[in-house]
Amino acid sequence: MKKIVISILLSLIGFYIATFAFTFQHSLLIALIVFLVVLWTNEGLPLGVVSLLPIILFPSFDIISTKQAVANYSNSIIFLFLGGFMIAVATEKTNLHRYISGKLLTIFPKTVRGVIFSLAITSALLSSLISNTTTALLLLPIAMFLTSDTKLKVRLALSIAYGASIGGIITPIGTPPNLILLGFMGQHGIEAIPFVNWFFLTAPLAFVMLLIIPFILSIGASDLKFDEHLESREQLNAERKRLLYILGALIVLLFANSKIEPFYSGLGLNEKGILLGFGLLMFVPKIGFLTWEDTKKIPYEIIFLFGAGFTIANAFSSTGLASEVAGYLLGLSQLPTLVLILLVATLITFTTEVTSNTALISIALPIIYSLAETVNIDITLVLLVSTICASYAFMLPIATPPNAIAMGSGAVKVKDMAKFGFIFNILGILAITTIALVYWQYFI
Repeated sequence: MKKIVISILLSLIGFYIATFAFTFQHSLLIALIVFLVVLWTNEGLPLGVVSLLPIILFPSFDIISTKQAVANYSNSIIFLFLGGFMIAVATEKTNLHRYISGKLLTIFPKTVRGVIFSLAITSALLSSLISNTTTALLLLPIAMFLTSDTKLKVRLALSIAYGASIGGIITPIGTPPNLILLGFMGQHGIEAIPFVNWFFLTAPLAFVMLLIIPFILSIGASDLKFDEHLESREQLNAERKRLLYILGALIVLLFANSKIEPFYSGLGLNEKGILLGFGLLMFVPKIGFLTWEDTKKIPYEIIFLFGAGFTIANAFSSTGLASEVAGYLLGLSQLPTLVLILLVATLITFTTEVTSNTALISIALPIIYSLAETVNIDITLVLLVSTICASYAFMLPIATPPNAIAMGSGAVKVKDMAKFGFIFNILGILAITTIALVYWQYFI
């Protein structure tokens, strides 16, 4: 009860402060978001319960209607998660992750730092070619089997989640905000960044982050141990082999479906439909591995969490809070370029923490575009900074799909993610700002 009281008090403080700059309704919305974020962080209520509160709170305070709120909990990306979780449950049920984990330790260094680096790099490389959400869903069950040490599980789960976010920015297809940016640029007559150019712009940033983040995650973890039973060789029986073939087919299909403009336009299939389809395939007799009882293992609280994120984004837009924030940002147009880029990077990174990056960037790009039009700064540069920052939010599970998937493992607590994530947010902001001013502005 004490944690709930603290959440209420902090939300009241947030409301009071907000009234100095925003309307009454917007101040209420900010207060409610503070309340939800504090409850997510201090775990005063279960994650799933807090994630359902917007359905009650937002209509009660006349922010948006119940119909508007509920609709966000059936966003199409939620079904991508559902399919991915079904595949993850099948992997665990067949113990395929035991076989893959054993193989993993024979390839990469068996030190804690070596495995953390290898998981982060593998996750980043896969995420540059297929969705970072899909990558995290596929890799996490493997990592969770490497150890029974709960402290080490946290670091392994975060290495995959953060690696997926880091690598997702390397190509336009790695994460939805990248594609949203390209679509936005097309709508406003801005020349799109070609696939190859995008790679050469973002790869140095990803490389720097892949050096820093796994290193920090491995600090103080040298005494943590992997399980001894992983040294034994697991047999690849017929059931595991069948699932391995299905996963291989899924990866091939995801690669084939990925666009590489201007060279290849992909298959044109909906990735959410692909993941859900393969998830449902897990229930087909003679092919799949699951019964309906197995669905109890699906972390539905993560699905509710994303519904809450989309609801917050919808409230930002429909109440006009996003436009009001844009108005305040326009007042910063006289600031030096360095300060302006740093402020935009900081604002986007930390705002993304309380809503999904996909929803946030959809709201933010029009705001940032209006800001860039009024100042002497390259529009493409500031839009790219905003888009990358939306993926480099590491503090809370609602921010990015990989963060939410790490929470779904059951190993990571919100306070663990917030502790590491705050440091990585700051490092990400500094790295993005530096590379934008030293490198991007001369080659965009």
